[in-house]
Amino acid sequence: MSRFIVVLGTTSHSGKSTFVAALCRLLSDRGLKVAPFKSQNMSLNSWVTQNGSEIGIAQAVQAWAARVEPTEFMNPILLKPKGDRTSQVIVLGRPVADKSAEEYYRDINDLKEVVDRSLEALEKDYDYIVVEGAGGAAEINLFDRDLANIYVARRLNAPVILVGDIERGGVFASLFGTVELLPEDIRPLVRGLVINKFRGDPAILGSGLKTLEEITGVPVLGVMPYLDLDIPSEDSVSLGDKKARSAAADAIEIAVIRLPRISNFTDFEPLERQAHVRYVSLSEPLGHPDAIIIPGTKNTVSDLREMQEKGMADQIKSRVGTPVLGICGGYQMLGQEIIDSGIEDIAGTIPGLGLLDAVTRFDLYEKRTEQVKKTVTGNGPILEPIRGQIVTGYEIHMGVTSPKGQKAFSDDGAVSESGMVIGTYLHGLFENENFRNAFLDFLYSRKGLGDGMGSSHETELGAAAKGDGFKQLAAAVEANLDMAKIWQMLNLDS
Repeated sequence: MSRFIVVLGTTSHSGKSTFVAALCRLLSDRGLKVAPFKSQNMSLNSWVTQNGSEIGIAQAVQAWAARVEPTEFMNPILLKPKGDRTSQVIVLGRPVADKSAEEYYRDINDLKEVVDRSLEALEKDYDYIVVEGAGGAAEINLFDRDLANIYVARRLNAPVILVGDIERGGVFASLFGTVELLPEDIRPLVRGLVINKFRGDPAILGSGLKTLEEITGVPVLGVMPYLDLDIPSEDSVSLGDKKARSAAADAIEIAVIRLPRISNFTDFEPLERQAHVRYVSLSEPLGHPDAIIIPGTKNTVSDLREMQEKGMADQIKSRVGTPVLGICGGYQMLGQEIIDSGIEDIAGTIPGLGLLDAVTRFDLYEKRTEQVKKTVTGNGPILEPIRGQIVTGYEIHMGVTSPKGQKAFSDDGAVSESGMVIGTYLHGLFENENFRNAFLDFLYSRKGLGDGMGSSHETELGAAAKGDGFKQLAAAVEANLDMAKIWQMLNLDS
């Protein structure tokens, strides 16, 4: 039988995902076969597995930390909010329907069976499973239907580590309150507390830690410092933490339009150490960036309509000569029009930005989810230097786009006549060193900064998958937490 450990949080964004990734890497370093698991995730950042299943990107990251291939069983239920009190419900990697919270909870017993089957599937293949909860563990109004926290903890009867985020304040109260509010049968399972994201000397917390242990009866395993890691962000809460990371990055500015329903903004994290990536809300001045990126979105039609109403569409169109890249929903927005039969929004036709000669249609409730490999086929100053080379990525989209003229990547995407506007369905494009460097080299050389900076300042999202970010994370956990107690929870020698 597999051995389990459960990581719950006092709040969303407390650091559960990275802590699970750390435990996965540490167990893998011991030569053990380990898998992550999150029964229900709510996120617009997702990943496509080898068999075309869509899961939360956090579970893909955790699988990379564990040195195993991500599967749909690691995140059997994914909710993608649409912003109108409904979410797209994805079960075992496939979209089922758009549902309100009431409709979703009505089917909760069927979803419990999905969770059970997924755990059983993982147990057959892995020695250890590190389970992540969702949001705050003490949502007392949801205890009877809380799949991600209470249901899984109760089913597994496994040791629980509770993580609190000191960055946003009130960590002692949130840890104590969470322990006290947990159901009586779950409370004894909490075997350790972790304080996360501390900026300063942990010694000043000493008396507080001692009191916390006394009033909860649970040991504090340690205090984790605030870490800046090359690991993809889980959800949009992370956008508020973003900043330029180096002096070299200030040389050029890339504006990413912060759509109301932005998804997979992890696409642009590989750029953040090489450029100032500024997320611009629809009501902000766009300014004069060196490049503009329109990202993916859970609802293309609604976000395009808001872009037009708030003037951002006009700001983008007025920056003639500025490179514009649209990915997924952003690509759809760049076209002449979007024709919706009621799949994305209210049936009708909405004009696009008109920067690409393409039309998108939403006719069927079907989603394309696939890992892909394409050849660079587009011309223009950005793509021409790597024309004929291979790029990889993954597609997650509804709708079909029909472009005229030149394709950007084999049968995908489109390029304007000038080559300065590019649209594509490929997520993960900047993970490709050749495309990333071609894009950055063009921007740097255009400003007279030598022959480009992309090649000389390499960084990749893929670096995390190769182990650099995970190695740093695992070392930090080992240095700051009582690993002997954690290994004891798993019946392992320290």
